[in-house]
Amino acid sequence: MDGKAAPNGVATIEDRILRITGYYGYYPGYSSQKSASRSSVIQCKPGGNCPSRHRGMTRQLSPLSVAEDSAAPILELQNRSPSGICRHSRVERQSRSEEGTQTHTESSSQEAEGQTRCQSCTSTFLKLIWRFLIILSVSSSWVGTTQFVKITFETFDCPFFMTWFSTNWNIMIFPIYYSGHLATAQEKQSPIKKFRECSRIFGEDGLTLKLFLKRTAPFSILWTLTNYLYLLALKKLTATDVSALFCCNKAFVFLLSWIVLKDRFMGARIVAAIMAITGIVMMAYADGFQGDSIIGVAYAVGSASTSALYKVLFKMFLGSANFGEAAHFVSTLGFFNFIFISITPIILYFTKVEYWYPFSAVPWGYLCGVAGLWLAFNILVNVGVVLTYPILISIGTVLSVPGNAAVDLLKHKMIFSVVRLGATIIICIGFLLMLLPEEWDEITLRFINSLKEKKSEDHSEDITESSVHTRSRSRANGTVSIPLA
Repeated sequence: MDGKAAPNGVATIEDRILRITGYYGYYPGYSSQKSASRSSVIQCKPGGNCPSRHRGMTRQLSPLSVAEDSAAPILELQNRSPSGICRHSRVERQSRSEEGTQTHTESSSQEAEGQTRCQSCTSTFLKLIWRFLIILSVSSSWVGTTQFVKITFETFDCPFFMTWFSTNWNIMIFPIYYSGHLATAQEKQSPIKKFRECSRIFGEDGLTLKLFLKRTAPFSILWTLTNYLYLLALKKLTATDVSALFCCNKAFVFLLSWIVLKDRFMGARIVAAIMAITGIVMMAYADGFQGDSIIGVAYAVGSASTSALYKVLFKMFLGSANFGEAAHFVSTLGFFNFIFISITPIILYFTKVEYWYPFSAVPWGYLCGVAGLWLAFNILVNVGVVLTYPILISIGTVLSVPGNAAVDLLKHKMIFSVVRLGATIIICIGFLLMLLPEEWDEITLRFINSLKEKKSEDHSEDITESSVHTRSRSRANGTVSIPLA
């Protein structure tokens, strides 16, 4: 087939293929012009050694050569066509959007992790601050109570009246608790309903007259004796000595619980009890077992003993109590004190054992200060046990010893003897030993074993690293040595 036009209007097979495929650069005579250009390109110079013109023309006009020549521009044009460009750009946009989505997801997850860590750190910090404030408040209220009593004794020497007056303020604990209930609870209850609910500490029937006399009377007497003996000890000893001796109540609680309640025997707490008794003896020996010192030590030890008996009997007969039940019980003690024990200060007044005259000479400001701080201490003890850990209340109590020592040293210019200082330190150490949990030995053994396992793992890793280093050096020298492990 030559370059002349065929009867159907198509010059060559190439024109026919281009017309069928819809090549937009096609026009009639396209293949003839392209063949002429090819033949002009491959023509040889006159007289040169050229390949056969027949072979060149045959390749140009063969169907295979035409298909090969026409396939390249068709593929190129398909790649350059608008639909191909759109598909390519669509794929690029999709890949970019997927990469952006993954990047956004990773960044959002990292931000969420950062916020979670920040919130956990903030909550932990706030819990530590709250516990520190509880400890500081318990210690400060007890130090303030002790120091206010010492100041009040300078002008008003009536310890039982002070005890009775301060105990009457316990009536306000349950109203304070109910006010907190109204301020914080979502489902608010009436005062009578809340009072009946908290009365279950006395039994299923609640508070009856029989239970009121049977359960409240012994605890009220023990409460009054504890506080009264504590005030008598403050008349004979310094505030530091009395607060240190009162810390022995923890050892007495353990001994009574071991004997009466059959609690678990613990060697560490036996050691703590022995240390407490040693501190008591040293405190009594400080002034040679004579004078006001031995009497003051007896009063302080008696106060600690009645406090321990109160706690053990409470655990035996009433068990554990929540904040509402404890507030109800302490308010009931204040009410019993106001009704039945009010006769005692009257008798002491008329017998002139505790006599004051005129009535205006009573330092009501100091008395209210002592009662208010004592009330705050009782509320903090009950609130702290419910909201935090009981150990924090115990730590706050033992910290009252250095607090009173600081006040005695700075304000009253007290000089502590070596014996008293040693006795105070021994009692405080024994008190801290009492705070050890019952499983402290198992916890200690697990901790020691974990340290040993960690040390052995580190040692094995060091041996592995050294063996790898030795093998690499041996390979470098052309030999292999295996270390003995």
